[in-house]
Amino acid sequence: MTRISLTLIATFLFLSAWAQPKSDSLLEALIRRHASPMLQHILQYPDSFRYQLIYTQIDRDRHNRPHFKHYYFNVSADNYFNPASTVKLPIALLSLEKLHALHKRGLNMYTTMLTDSSYPGQVKVYTDATAQNGLPSIAHYIKKIFLVSDNNAYNRLYEFVGQQTIHENLWAKGYPEVRIVRRFMPLDEEGNRHTNAIRFVKDNKLVYAQPAAYCALPFDFSKTILLGNAHMDRKDSLIHAPFNFTKQNNFPLEDIQHMMQSVLFPGSVPKAQRFKLTKKDYHFLYHYMSALPRESDFPKYDTLEYFDSFTKFFMFKAHQGKIPPNIRVFNKTGWAFGFLTDAAYIVDFKNQVEFMLTGTVYVNRDGILNDDRYEYETEGYPFFKEIGNIIYQYELERKRAYIPDLKKFANVR
Repeated sequence: MTRISLTLIATFLFLSAWAQPKSDSLLEALIRRHASPMLQHILQYPDSFRYQLIYTQIDRDRHNRPHFKHYYFNVSADNYFNPASTVKLPIALLSLEKLHALHKRGLNMYTTMLTDSSYPGQVKVYTDATAQNGLPSIAHYIKKIFLVSDNNAYNRLYEFVGQQTIHENLWAKGYPEVRIVRRFMPLDEEGNRHTNAIRFVKDNKLVYAQPAAYCALPFDFSKTILLGNAHMDRKDSLIHAPFNFTKQNNFPLEDIQHMMQSVLFPGSVPKAQRFKLTKKDYHFLYHYMSALPRESDFPKYDTLEYFDSFTKFFMFKAHQGKIPPNIRVFNKTGWAFGFLTDAAYIVDFKNQVEFMLTGTVYVNRDGILNDDRYEYETEGYPFFKEIGNIIYQYELERKRAYIPDLKKFANVR
């Protein structure tokens, strides 16, 4: 056999392996062994439910340093899911990072942020009735992003960082597949490339003025992504054609998991992949990534609507579960177009258990996108609750060489 033939065979085998979803027998067997009939039904149809799961075991050494072991179930970057609000995680992190990069006296996450309108479709924001002082700020926007996944808060931070800076910084950190090209407001592709002029003021004095910006980066939209049998357009008309996700946001599941790990355990990833944040930033993030809506005074939330597990899918979201005080969930969720996604670090301080779970599932039986008729309550949230509890029970019984010291996360409440 010639060298060229061997090279072609090797290349084919490599590409075939790359295209196959990653699955580990431990995780798949564990879930299937304990799955209810509802969960077994979902697992039986991976092409329909498009589920992906990553379970990360954390073992501490004698110096309490964490070591990570990842297990995969049907994970593939080629299996597109709409990331929805999970993209708010990198935007929040990049906002804090940009504040430090600006090096402006008097500019910090609490400085009043005034957003101007600089292009058609943009909005002005000079006040925030949910803030204690009635004024918007980076800190308050981040609080709302993690407490209830607020869309307007994300839009303002997207505009502050800017579409070009978002991608240049994420690509430099090792996330070449991440694409965040849309706000959550009715703007077209060109409108999302334009971001607003913004002013930061303190004591009625200008601290920093950021001009309007435009992103000139080219994006690779060569891979067409069509899902569903039909969709509703912006005029609520039924279009008998799949929904086109080709130019939508993209955030592969492994990237979400890795980013969560890099924030919660920055020392576990190479320095070039970390966000340039301070100890105060991390403390602030950990507090609000795990805080419950009822624990917030500003904003003050209606706890009937924003219950404990409003943004905590694994273990708790189904049936509006209440979260016991010994368990804390540090996470970011997203839900849109029938896709549900959660990236979580779950800690049980009483039983000294910690683990990470990252997953997504698609629940849309009628195949119509953008009609707000999805099986979130009957299939999606129960999927996350059951998967979370299967892994949690396994973790309660799993032997560890060293008991983890979790004070770092207990002290951020």
